[in-house]
Amino acid sequence: MGNQVNNSSNTDTDIELIRNLYCPDMPYEDCYAFTVDEVSQLSSQGRIKEFYASLLSHFNRLKQDYDFILCEGLNSRGFLASFDMNINLNIAKNLACPFVSVINGATQSDKDIQEEINIAARLIKNSGCFHFASFVNRIPNKSLLGINQHDISNSIAPTFFIPEKTELDSPSLADIKAALNANCVMGSADDLFRVVKQVKIATMTVEHFLNYIEDDDLIIVGGDRADILLASLTALASNNFPNLSGILLTGGFTPQDNMLKLLKGMTLTVPILSVPYDTFKTTSQVEKIAALINHENKRKIALALGHFDAHVDAQGIFDQANIHVSKIMTPIMFEHNLFERAKAKRMTIVLPEATDERILRAVEILLRRQVAHIILLGNEASIQAQSASLGLDIQPATIIDPEQSEYLSDYTQTLFELRQHKGLTLEGAADAMADYSYFATMMVHKGHADGMVSGAIHTTGDTIRPALQIIKTTADISIVSSVFMMCLETQVLVYGDCAVNPDPNASQLAEIAISSAQTAAMFGIEPRVAMLSYSTGGSGKGADVDKVREATHIAQQTRPELLIEGPMQYDAAISPDVAQSKLPDSKVAGNASVFIFPDLNTGNNTYKAVQRSSGAIAIGPILQGLNKPVNDLSRGCLVADIINTVAITAIQAQEQ
Repeated sequence: MGNQVNNSSNTDTDIELIRNLYCPDMPYEDCYAFTVDEVSQLSSQGRIKEFYASLLSHFNRLKQDYDFILCEGLNSRGFLASFDMNINLNIAKNLACPFVSVINGATQSDKDIQEEINIAARLIKNSGCFHFASFVNRIPNKSLLGINQHDISNSIAPTFFIPEKTELDSPSLADIKAALNANCVMGSADDLFRVVKQVKIATMTVEHFLNYIEDDDLIIVGGDRADILLASLTALASNNFPNLSGILLTGGFTPQDNMLKLLKGMTLTVPILSVPYDTFKTTSQVEKIAALINHENKRKIALALGHFDAHVDAQGIFDQANIHVSKIMTPIMFEHNLFERAKAKRMTIVLPEATDERILRAVEILLRRQVAHIILLGNEASIQAQSASLGLDIQPATIIDPEQSEYLSDYTQTLFELRQHKGLTLEGAADAMADYSYFATMMVHKGHADGMVSGAIHTTGDTIRPALQIIKTTADISIVSSVFMMCLETQVLVYGDCAVNPDPNASQLAEIAISSAQTAAMFGIEPRVAMLSYSTGGSGKGADVDKVREATHIAQQTRPELLIEGPMQYDAAISPDVAQSKLPDSKVAGNASVFIFPDLNTGNNTYKAVQRSSGAIAIGPILQGLNKPVNDLSRGCLVADIINTVAITAIQAQEQ
């Protein structure tokens, strides 16, 4: 439940951010009960009890439809701070909610911050509310030298200090475009999420103007100053000058056709906006624009979450909550768990397809969320130039040029030794190492990387072939197979094999079942394995059913501790009602979590049908059976798919 600060005809930025990120199907009107103006009016009329009663009624309606409710307290400049605190404590008390205090430390001394923490703690304790935690945000980096938990005498709740982050307090070009209703002369929607750390007004000649530009500048200049426009883009292309965030043209002037043609033909560009106002008015308006985090700005969201994780003990917060943990697993929860597990022990993942824009965008988010250490393959200057042109920050990533690598000779010799019995020559090994997929796979084999993710621009065969030749399968598994994590609305299911083996025999199908059960367990899913067929139990006959029956028997004999049953139809595996009539004594039917399909045709079509029909998120294919983790991407993958696959690969590497 949010704090609707404007009148009911407008939308609140906090509500829109949380709603779009975590509950996009929730009607906006359900996200708040009163506007700030309405609360002010009820209070002035002495009807505050009516406010609490109506709020509680709204809250109880939400409890029937949602498993978790976050209530944002009143925080309006139209109210005195003491009134805000009292009304928020009364809201928490009437709704039986734990209370979280948030303190702005931006302009306060250490002593003032410490005093405010203790005052808030006393007020919360005296109100009878449960003090869940305190957060002091926007702390100047030089502050907190004399504050620690022991100095917070009256607080029994965990207290977390979050330093200021300049980029989070800087508007993006999208914010500026929206506030000024500017026209976008050049630049994509993604480009507009670059932040603006400084504003520079260009009135000097070019040679003097260049002395003043800095990283992440927004250049405000008259639209008829073609010299400044060209100088700015030339500076961007030079390694000796900073990267600009964008250019804002004033006076309603825009580049003419030939100039626009020239600009769009340049390799490195920045977004160019245009407004009809004069330079003075434009600059005054830009300076008033607030820095917001909206749901479309994935970069700021990733930075904010990563910054929070770096300074807050999330596990301590969960322990403090001491609440019943639901068995429901939503896609958002599953992704959160992936990130948390990956961050617990950061592994190094190599990505050989650094020329792909989606890879670079994913890398920035992965680094900001601290999911893994990243190695990119390719020419460093080219990769850095491409990332700069996209407005991305991938500086923490390691970039290795295979052609110049110190490892190249050793990798070539190793591949030759591994494959010479297959007729591979030393020259052939050298040719293979020129392929980035082979080079990346060898990095994993040699321990220079913990895992590899590829496939955004390569086929599945291009990804798996080097892995089979270099990394090879584990001792107890003869084939590589795959699973998809199917994230449904309230649960995550495992489907295998939907991507690799066209028609496995009974022995191979048993191995796929065992591998899939192990993968499920690795990601916190209790494996209950259903071996699927068009027949349930002993009702059906035929070669296809017999194969599944034999595979089930082999898997049960090999791993008797696992719950593996079959053959059974999908409805018997997923539906308790159907299971009760078809397999009433089964420990798997009606409650299966791992679904093994008899062949690739069935598996691939089923996962896509479920994905498209139910809106499920399909994460994969996740390869299994290799000695070290290598995972494949779809060539139509999204940035989110890459991020999730890297996180999964990192977790697999942790388990090696």
